Amino acid sequence: MTEKFATEIEGQTDFYDRFLSRINPNKTTEEIIANNNDGVLNGNLLEFKLTVKDLNEVLFQCVKYLSALRLKGIPVPANIVIIDLNATRAYLYNSNDYLGFIEQIYIGGASKNNTGFIGNDPIKMLDYSKALYAETLIATLKETNFTKIHIDENCIVGWAEHYYRKNQTARKEDFLGDEKGKHKTVGEIRNPTIFKDYIYPYEGETNVKFNYLMDKLNDTLLKKNLGAFYTHPLYAQKAVELVRMAIKRVPEGNDYIILDRCAGTGNLETALSDEELSHCIVSTIEYYEYKVLQELVGSKVRAIIPPIETKETFNAGLVYGSDALSKEFVENEVIAQYVNDPNCTIILFENPPYSETTSIEHQKKKKGKESTVWKQSYIVKEMKKEKIKGTASNDLGNAFIWSGFKYYLRQPTDSFVVFSPVKYWKAHHLINKKIIEGYAFNRRHFHTQIDACIMCALWSNEPSDITEFNIKGYNIDAKTGTFLDEVVLPVKRCYSLYSEKFYDKREYADTKDGVLLDFDGTEIKKDRSSVRQIPFYNDNIIGYLAVKGANFDNPDSSVHLLRTAEYDGNGFYIRTTNFLQSMPMFAASRYITYNRGWTERSRIMKSADKADRFLVDAQSGCLDNFLLKCLLFTCIEMQNHCRSFTGSDGRYYRNELCLDATHGETVASKELKRLELNETESRIFKLYESLIGHVKETKEYDSELTYGIYQIAEEIDTSYKDTTSKKGKTVYNNIQVHSDLRAMKELCKEYYNREIVPILFEYEFLK
Repeated sequence: MTEKFATEIEGQTDFYDRFLSRINPNKTTEEIIANNNDGVLNGNLLEFKLTVKDLNEVLFQCVKYLSALRLKGIPVPANIVIIDLNATRAYLYNSNDYLGFIEQIYIGGASKNNTGFIGNDPIKMLDYSKALYAETLIATLKETNFTKIHIDENCIVGWAEHYYRKNQTARKEDFLGDEKGKHKTVGEIRNPTIFKDYIYPYEGETNVKFNYLMDKLNDTLLKKNLGAFYTHPLYAQKAVELVRMAIKRVPEGNDYIILDRCAGTGNLETALSDEELSHCIVSTIEYYEYKVLQELVGSKVRAIIPPIETKETFNAGLVYGSDALSKEFVENEVIAQYVNDPNCTIILFENPPYSETTSIEHQKKKKGKESTVWKQSYIVKEMKKEKIKGTASNDLGNAFIWSGFKYYLRQPTDSFVVFSPVKYWKAHHLINKKIIEGYAFNRRHFHTQIDACIMCALWSNEPSDITEFNIKGYNIDAKTGTFLDEVVLPVKRCYSLYSEKFYDKREYADTKDGVLLDFDGTEIKKDRSSVRQIPFYNDNIIGYLAVKGANFDNPDSSVHLLRTAEYDGNGFYIRTTNFLQSMPMFAASRYITYNRGWTERSRIMKSADKADRFLVDAQSGCLDNFLLKCLLFTCIEMQNHCRSFTGSDGRYYRNELCLDATHGETVASKELKRLELNETESRIFKLYESLIGHVKETKEYDSELTYGIYQIAEEIDTSYKDTTSKKGKTVYNNIQVHSDLRAMKELCKEYYNREIVPILFEYEFLK
C-alpha cells in the first residue's frame, strides 16, 4: 500500500528524500528548486501533483517553466517528468517535441490558463512503487541531456549573462561576433562551444535583430564603463521635440548639423525624419554597435565616425577613432569643418553613457580603479585644468556634457539636447547656460532596474544665472507602452553640503584611545584596511554621523550613524552638547527610503543652503518640537546602526540614541520627555513598549545591553530557511518581535512623511 500525502510539499519532500541519494547525494533540495518550479534535476524538469487530473494541463504548465528557463539562459532539460504523488506514477515526455511552444513568451503564473492544450501521449508511464520501474525512473533522473533552443531577442540577454558568468574574461565579440566587416570573430551564438549542447547556432548574418539590446549584451563592468546607450522609443520621440525646437533656432540661411558622439545603435536617431537625419553626424565607441549603426542609419546620415570600416577599426572590442573623449576625436576633420564654419549651427543630441567609478557595482567587484580608463582621457584631464574635480570629474556623463559646450558649441543659437541626471546642473554646477525646455523621464525605461529621474533638457549656448526651473515629467505604462499623465517637477540648484555647514569641527578634550567601527556598528577587526580616522574617546560622545554627498544614488551606503567613529572617517562625533541639532541631517538622508517614486531619486538632493536660518531658529527654541520629532524618528529608524557593546578598550559603549530605558533613561529617551505626544507618537511609544517586552522574552536577549531597533533586528530577529517549502521560505524564530519591527517600519514611514519631511524641505535639508 502506497503512502497518501495531504499536501504537495509533503509528497515532494518525501520523493526527494527517497530518490535523491540514488541520483546525486551532493545535491540539495534548495539547488533543485532554485528556479521557481518543482525541480530541475540533471536533464529533467519535475512537476509534482497530489493527483494528476489532466495530463495536458500539467504538461503545458511544464512547457511554461521551460520557456522561463530559456529566457534566463538556463539549459532546457530534455525530459519532462510529471509525478502523480498519491498514485506513485511518473509520466515522461520529451521536451523537444514542444520546442515551438517553449520558444514562446507567457505572461502570468505558469499554473494558470492551461486548459485546451493538447500534447502527445507520454513516452513512458512508470509506477515507481514497483522496484523495476523505480530503477527506470532513477536512471531517467540521472540523464543529463538537454533540448537545444534557438537564440532570439527574447532570450539573448539571459544567455549572455550565463556566458559571462562561465567565462569572466570573455569580450563581447566572443559571444556576439559575426563574419561581417573587417574584423571576423565568430562568437558563441554562431559557433557554440560552451553552449554546444544547449543552443542551435544563430543564423542571422548580423546582430541588427538585437538593436535595442546591444547595451545589455555587455558584461556587467563593460556596461558601467561604456554606459547604457539605450533610449526608450517613446522618450526618443519626446526628445526629438526638443531637437525640432533647436532647429527652429537656426538662423535663416545657416546650415546645421546634429551631432551625437554616443549614438549606440542609433535608436535616438530613429525618431528623426529623413531630412533631419541628413544633418546628423553619429559615432559610437563599441564595435558591434558601430556595425549595427552603419546598417540602420549609415545611408541616411551626413557622416559616421569613422566613415567606413578598415583593418584598424576594431580595437579590442572598441572602434578606433571614435573615442569622443580623445584629443583625436575633438580634432576630427569631418566634424571640425562644421564647427569652424560660422554659417553652420551646431546641435548636440546625446544620451551620454552613465558611469560612476564610485558606483556600488564597481565596488562590489573590487574593480573601481581598473574600470577608470576613461578618467585618463584627454577630455577629463582638460576638465581638471579648469578646476572641475571631485564627484563632478568622477561621472562619465559629465565629461560628455562639459566637452560638448567646450569644444562644439560656439554661437548663442547653438543647442545641446542632452539626457542626464540633473546633478550636473543642480549640484556639480558644470554649466551656467540658458534652459529653453526640459523633460523628466523614468530611468527604469533605459534598461535599468531603478526608478529615478533623468532630465532631457534643451540648453541654449547662452549664459544664465538661473537658480531654479520646472520640467515636465513623463512616465511610461509598461503594459500599454504609452505615456502616463504629465507632471510638473521643480528643479532647484544646491550650493552647500552638510559637511560644510553642520559638522561640528570644534576641538574637544578627547583622548585617542577609543575604538573604531564598521558600517554595521560592530568594532572593526585589527587588520582592517583603509583606516583614516583617529579613535577619539570622550564621555560626551554618544554617536558618529557621516552623511556623504548631495545625492541619493546609494542612500544606505551614503549615511552611517554609529555609536562611535567609523573607520574611514568622513563624519563627525555626535555629543551630548550637539546631538539634537544633528538629527535633521540623519532624517533628511532617509528621504528616498520612504519616497521611492521615480520623480524623487536623482532630482531631490541634500543641501545646507538654509543652514544659517536653521541655526538661528534652532538656537531661539522655535524648532524644539521639530528637533524632538527628528530625534524620535532617529530612534526608530533602521539605518541608525548604534549598538551597545563592550569595546576592545574595555569600555562599555551604551546606545544612547534609542528608547530602551530598561537600565535607566538614555540620552534620547530623557530628552523625549519634553515632547508633547500626538496620536502617532503615542502609537510609536506603545509599539516600542510591546517590542521591547517581546525582545526580553527571547533566548537571544542579553539583559546587560540597551537595545536599539537595528540591534534588535540584527541580534534578536533571527530566522532560518524552511527547506521543506518550495521556495525555501524564511521562518522567524521570534515572530512577535518580527511583527513588531514590521509594524514599526510602517509607522516610521507614516510619521516621517507627515511630521518631518515638510520642515526638512522648508529649511532646505532637502531641495
